[in-house]
Amino acid sequence: MRYISLGSGSRGNATLVEYKGQHILVDCGFSRKVFVQRMMAANVDPVSLRAVFVTHEHGDHAKGVVKVCESLDIPFYTSFGTAKRMGWLHHPLWQCISADQVTHVSGLNIRAVVVPHDAHEPLQFVIHNDVGHKLGILSDLGSLTPYVIDAYQGCHALQVEANHDPDMLRNGPYPPSLVTRVAGDFGHLSNGQCADFIQRVRWPGLRLVTAGHISEKNNDRNLVSQVLAKVLECEPHQVDMLVQDEISPWYQITDF
Repeated sequence: MRYISLGSGSRGNATLVEYKGQHILVDCGFSRKVFVQRMMAANVDPVSLRAVFVTHEHGDHAKGVVKVCESLDIPFYTSFGTAKRMGWLHHPLWQCISADQVTHVSGLNIRAVVVPHDAHEPLQFVIHNDVGHKLGILSDLGSLTPYVIDAYQGCHALQVEANHDPDMLRNGPYPPSLVTRVAGDFGHLSNGQCADFIQRVRWPGLRLVTAGHISEKNNDRNLVSQVLAKVLECEPHQVDMLVQDEISPWYQITDF
């Protein structure tokens, strides 16, 4: 099993997971055209995609979902709340998922995890294959609940958001209402909260951590690397950070 980010940030998010030559996608916040371009850049034929799992209805996560799925005739999975908000309840390709439900697609088991975010029934996902490798994808939440911490125990790889630096957010260009939203319990994780999460779920089997959804206005990649390097016990330049406008390398999850 391996994964790649097709882009991560406030202008679009999509993570591709591959297992035995087939793929699932978590979110598609890009147009169909951009999605196809980035799939080809990753050397992946879009026809190998089997399903899209959508975390919530915000455009940077859901913009291209319907057009991509319709073009490939594949299902997309969301909570009832997300589908209702997006007007997807009667779409023939929509499949409803709920908290803690495990969906099986092409040898992968995808568990839906409820998170605190200012959306309608938002979810994140923990994915494991049939030989026990486990990937946790976590973004768009404003606080770390005991339930979330428990759900991400035992992951071999994590893709987790380090959205903002609190000082930069307070002193940045956002209006006060938006600052309050981002920093609140239903907003986004700060660098420090990201580090706290990693510390709480870290175990000897955790070998890959990638930081994503890094704000271009309210964060600095040097700050992200410095904060996370401490908890990962590595040098700052060794911290893997995803970017908005480029695909990432492939991250391989193998027997450790």
